[in-house]
Amino acid sequence: MKTSSASASSAATTTATPAPGSDTYKGWLFKWTNYLKGYQRRWFVLSNGLLSYYRTQAEMAHTCRGTINLATAHIDTEDACNIVLSSGGRTYHLKASTEVERQKWVTALELAKAKAIRMMNDQSGEEEPTSRSDRSELQGALKTLASKLDDLCTCNELIAKHGAALQRSLSELEALRVPLEGSEKIKAVNERATLFRITSNAMINACRDFLELAESHSRRWQRVLQHEREQRTHLEETIEQLAKQHNSLERAWREAPTHSTNTPDTPTTHTGELSQPRKEEASDEDEDTEYFDAMEDSPAFITVTAADPSQHRLESLTHTHTHTHLLYNDLSGREVQPRRKRRTRIPDKPNYSLNLWSIMKNCIGKELSKIPMPVNFNEPLSMLQRLTEDLEYSELLDKAARCENSLEQMCLVAAFSVSSYSTTVHRTAKPFNPLLGETYELDRLEEFGYRSLCEQVSHHPPAAAHHVMSQRGWTLWQEITIASKFRGKYLSIMPLGAIHLQFHASGNHYVWRKVTSTVHNIIVGKLWIDQSGDIDIVNHRTKETCQLKFSPYSYFSREVPRKVTGVVADSEGQAHYILSGTWDERMESAKIVQSSRGSSGAEGKQKTVYQTLSPRLLWKKYPLPYNAENMYYFSSLALTLNEEEVSVSLTDSRLRPDQRLMEEGRWDEANTEKQRLEEKQRAVRRRREADASNAVDEGEEGEGKEYEGYQPLWFHQRMDPLTGETSFVYKGGYWEAKERRDWSMCPDIF
Repeated sequence: MKTSSASASSAATTTATPAPGSDTYKGWLFKWTNYLKGYQRRWFVLSNGLLSYYRTQAEMAHTCRGTINLATAHIDTEDACNIVLSSGGRTYHLKASTEVERQKWVTALELAKAKAIRMMNDQSGEEEPTSRSDRSELQGALKTLASKLDDLCTCNELIAKHGAALQRSLSELEALRVPLEGSEKIKAVNERATLFRITSNAMINACRDFLELAESHSRRWQRVLQHEREQRTHLEETIEQLAKQHNSLERAWREAPTHSTNTPDTPTTHTGELSQPRKEEASDEDEDTEYFDAMEDSPAFITVTAADPSQHRLESLTHTHTHTHLLYNDLSGREVQPRRKRRTRIPDKPNYSLNLWSIMKNCIGKELSKIPMPVNFNEPLSMLQRLTEDLEYSELLDKAARCENSLEQMCLVAAFSVSSYSTTVHRTAKPFNPLLGETYELDRLEEFGYRSLCEQVSHHPPAAAHHVMSQRGWTLWQEITIASKFRGKYLSIMPLGAIHLQFHASGNHYVWRKVTSTVHNIIVGKLWIDQSGDIDIVNHRTKETCQLKFSPYSYFSREVPRKVTGVVADSEGQAHYILSGTWDERMESAKIVQSSRGSSGAEGKQKTVYQTLSPRLLWKKYPLPYNAENMYYFSSLALTLNEEEVSVSLTDSRLRPDQRLMEEGRWDEANTEKQRLEEKQRAVRRRREADASNAVDEGEEGEGKEYEGYQPLWFHQRMDPLTGETSFVYKGGYWEAKERRDWSMCPDIF
């Protein structure tokens, strides 16, 4: 049930209030429910270490919708707008109406958590430690503690005694009749003594509390140690059990590999993790009919999830499918094939600070590529390598190539187009601008069935051409020109150029373009990235389309952040699938089984109501590797991109010296090397311009031939018959040159 704008407004003015004389804290918060309904207003009550919520205040008398025990909960407030509470498998995504309100709730939750942990420890089991060495160690510690307590008692008595004497002296001084100057001095001494008295009283009270706690809880140490021992034993048993399950899952997959594929129009509905958004436990939100708001610039519609009698038939298989996906990344057999062991870490990012505003304040309105930027704002990857990261979820295209239904294939292609943004959510550093003629290859033929090649084909404007050929039934190519403007508070990055994807068996040819990326808080605050705009994917063979909308982030919106919605339609414009999810986490598709005209919406327009099956998972982001926050938030694939490789081209990004120095943490040397490379590139460009000028002069005199200008090595310009645009496409020869180990044709750019 959606709350009206009036109720939302009232929620914004309702503040959380502590009940008098208790630790209870109450108030309205917006709670994330699911991808279709977004945030809903709920009444939250914090009491005795438990956070419970209700739909209304009246429900407190009879129906609690959910509870989290703060003693075992993790409170995440990294996002300046939200509060995330997680305990076990349950997670609450909450949003306050104002920043001040959010801070009040965070403070109350942290205090309640600390108190709940103390209460839980006080009430933990009474078992004695069984180890003799542990007992003796504890007895020694307790003996030391007792000695320190005696010292504190002595200090306590002395401070009380001297404090009383000081107060008597002050009283005597105040009674004396002294000249004005002496009176002023006595007044100053009196003020200082008052401060000392207040501080002493606070210290005495703290000592008294500590004495009481230490005397009453000395046995708690033994109980905590016993609890830790039990937890370690339990963890060891759990790991052993997981290892057994891992082996049985692998065995089950090998014996029945066909179970991994289910086409989107299967009449059954998956349950468990695939049909439930990860952010929400099964709760009261399942009781309502789910609605899907209309997108801008598209026919207004509502979707209603249809009941499916066969919903639970494949529950156990789905559960196995989900966990196998987490273990293997993909059920097409990518991970279980023999593969080269790639690196899983790079040196931690040094803690160098530099003021971005001091560099960029005079560059407002200029293109980013023309601003001389030190490596301090870079990550140790080039733009060519970042472009190659689009292939992180290439298994989506492998699966799409096996689809016989082109509309199902479109859903997977749409999920692939969204997945390329998942790596950007924490990646606020900019990649290195490639040098003209720089290349990057990614040969994953044995592991994943594809080979990828990028080349920087233009410097102003900076443009890169990319070609990927997969033995699993698809070819992808694109030319991306980056247009970027610094606007003062934020930086807009607008990729220009079309992405082409062709499937070999069917001949289906898909074309789409990327959306705008925006880096916020350039001047002050924590940098964060948003994606916004529309992606229109067209299958030029069948004329089927998919319209994807990336909603811009807004603190005041009750929708899930980073939301993506979409509609897949046939050549007649008839909708067949609804897509929903977020660009940083997952995408789902829901098959439309019936449509009808509904009631008028908020603007008075009549909406189409689509009845759908329950949503099915198309794509889910892989978790970041351990320690990613200290490694530029690189994904597992990104960590391998700059790994040294034999027999690559002399122009390959892996051989770029400033980038390699930066990766190794030698930033000062990297900055020096970066300036050298850029100056070398400028010198080559000046020489090329001089040659062009000489060719023009000779041409006017009837001598020589026309000067061709710079020509890329592995790509050439061709007119695209589908888009009517001129773009650089792969002309071949690179992999053959690698086989021969002949790079004599490569320019000297490093």
